[in-house]
Amino acid sequence: MSTVNGGISFWYTDQGTPVPREPLPGDTATDVCIVGGGYTGLWTAYYLKKAVPFLNITVLEAKFCGYGASGRNGGWLYNGIAGRDRYAKLHGHDAAVRLQKAMNETVDEVVRVAAEENIDADIHQGGVLEVAYTPAQLARLKDFHSVEIAFGETDRVLRGARETAERIRVTGAVGSSWTPHGARLHPVKLVKGLADAVEALGVTIHESTPVTEIKPKHAHTPYGTVRAPYILRCTEGFTANLKGLKRTWLPMNSSMIATEPLPKSVWDTIGWDGRETLGDMAHAYMYAQRTADDRIALGGRGVPYRFGSGAARFTDTARTQPATIEALREILVRFFPTTAGARIDHAWSGVLGVPRDWCATVTLDRSTGLGWAGGYVGSGVATTNLAARTLRDLIQQDSGQSGPTDLTTLPWVDHKVRRWEPEPFRWIGVHSMYAAYRTADRRELTSAEATTDPIAKAADRLAGRH
Repeated sequence: MSTVNGGISFWYTDQGTPVPREPLPGDTATDVCIVGGGYTGLWTAYYLKKAVPFLNITVLEAKFCGYGASGRNGGWLYNGIAGRDRYAKLHGHDAAVRLQKAMNETVDEVVRVAAEENIDADIHQGGVLEVAYTPAQLARLKDFHSVEIAFGETDRVLRGARETAERIRVTGAVGSSWTPHGARLHPVKLVKGLADAVEALGVTIHESTPVTEIKPKHAHTPYGTVRAPYILRCTEGFTANLKGLKRTWLPMNSSMIATEPLPKSVWDTIGWDGRETLGDMAHAYMYAQRTADDRIALGGRGVPYRFGSGAARFTDTARTQPATIEALREILVRFFPTTAGARIDHAWSGVLGVPRDWCATVTLDRSTGLGWAGGYVGSGVATTNLAARTLRDLIQQDSGQSGPTDLTTLPWVDHKVRRWEPEPFRWIGVHSMYAAYRTADRRELTSAEATTDPIAKAADRLAGRH
């Protein structure tokens, strides 16, 4: 059996591609129009409808719910949020601690709602284990661990080589940091269940309905225009496809592979009985999970960016370059040598949204009724839920139904960021950055130095991450 390459994702091969709901039948009016049927859009519809049942809410989705990153990701429900350190610099440490606390609680909130709505998404709360396997990575791991504790994660645990091996036997691992605020899940089972729950509440979902332009109180599609006091953009990596927004968020590519189900003899050598989500401290980092049916699904950057922010053209096929598949397999085998003979059943790719300052944001412009959330930089499985609850509170505040809440005063609300550079500078910058990260990782693998390679530090400055 050869590797299936493309076809949206392994998660859809496992579950089957859905038959799209009916497209928009023509011009219409509603109270809230949500553009995008991924996690952000569906969670926002869910919480708004639960809070204000009489609201008419319409979700417009270009393909079908979960077609984008929500149906392609690594299944990491965890408490990371893009931009927290920058928010600490802009708004103070205590404000960033509040944001982190909200993210910690968000993991439990997703688990709670999934149980309440009878969504069986293979959720297992094993936490998140991030490993180091070079001296430089170990130094970064210890710094990372200390910083996370300083931001309120007092339940985080630092482990040495032997304690790490007792959890997961990653070849050469010299240490790890574990947080309980994480879970493994099946992304498509979650997005399908959430779409069904939203529809059951009375929300209207129109699929096969691409939005071409968003204006105050108007969302334009080939089938008609939706008019609403509130238009919410929840398009993440596909934001660049909308008129006038090509340079707002960069569609960053991420690629994944999934092995065949591995036999007990292989798992006996690996361990991983806790089914933690697994990451590392490399600059071009990997992410992985042990699936419910005992595969390893593992991802990394691959080809990071397509010229001209071509998210839709690339994502239509989701095919992954053979060199990227081989690179991901090499990571798999380096981590777990007993998987060397394992078949790779599926490879796929997708895009995520990256703002110029790498900070996730939630905004409602009260003068126009336009709102948006995103720029999760790959941490969206949980962050989408916090963003949705925040959008709910912002709309209720704007409409006079409530005042400010703990969520509306978090530091990521109404954050402004400049646009990305025009081409070809955008393409050159992103590809140069990841080439530098990969070079730094290779150098660190053969170095005894317990310091970050200077090439990676230069790449961080180029990216605007520090």
